[in-house]
Amino acid sequence: MKSILALLALLIALPVSAAQLTLELDHASKTWQTADLLKHPDVQTVQIIDDVSYKRTMTYRAVPLAVLLPGLEPKSHLQAVALDGFAAELAAAPLLEQKGARAWLAVEDPAQPWPALAEGKPSAGPFYLVWTNPQAGHISPEQWPFQISGIKQLKTVAERFPALLPDPKLAANDPINQGFGLFQKNCLACHRLNGAGDAQVGPDLNIPYNPTEYFGGDFLKRYIRDPQSLRHWPQAKMPAFATSVLPDNELELLVGYLKHMASRKQQP
Repeated sequence: MKSILALLALLIALPVSAAQLTLELDHASKTWQTADLLKHPDVQTVQIIDDVSYKRTMTYRAVPLAVLLPGLEPKSHLQAVALDGFAAELAAAPLLEQKGARAWLAVEDPAQPWPALAEGKPSAGPFYLVWTNPQAGHISPEQWPFQISGIKQLKTVAERFPALLPDPKLAANDPINQGFGLFQKNCLACHRLNGAGDAQVGPDLNIPYNPTEYFGGDFLKRYIRDPQSLRHWPQAKMPAFATSVLPDNELELLVGYLKHMASRKQQP
């Protein structure tokens, strides 16, 4: 019994374990170990003001994400997959920027673990996509995936999931298509629509019902702005989308896309 208790005490005392990150690009694949990233020649200490996940200023050891994506073209499309099923769809162009809003892969050091995201929850590690100067690039909360296990290059969302597409008769610059772009950026990391998408966190936004069918008046917009103001429960995961992240005109476009898709239901 004493030996079992001693082993349990040892396990509890152990620091956060090292992890590995898998990068899968069309032209190359690589698996990075925590230790290798922490010793990377481009690793730096970065300070993140008003961190999206921790809601305060945080300091990380981080590598510019662009240096981990050699040969990737700005027109490419990536997906960051988290341990909990969150699947962030990421256009490559912002990730490759060297100035303005800049993407960094923050690496959790097992010897200096990050704090828990909330009581009873793990940290944002082992890997977390953070941004310096995010306001310069209009970066949304969904572009800050944490607990990342891998990043892979994929075809575009439209190519992979045609069930998400608006009416093909619409012009490319139609407001509905603009709303579709905003849906990809802000919603697809957590939600599916018509059963299409890789996320496993939030409910489908068209099957069986589209939120524009059961939110009356401006309540859907109010819900997107601050979900907890309409439905409050401790385990809620949906973040609030402030006007600095999703301006009023873009919120209008997003809701327009959802309303349009309510008439284009497809059973999974």
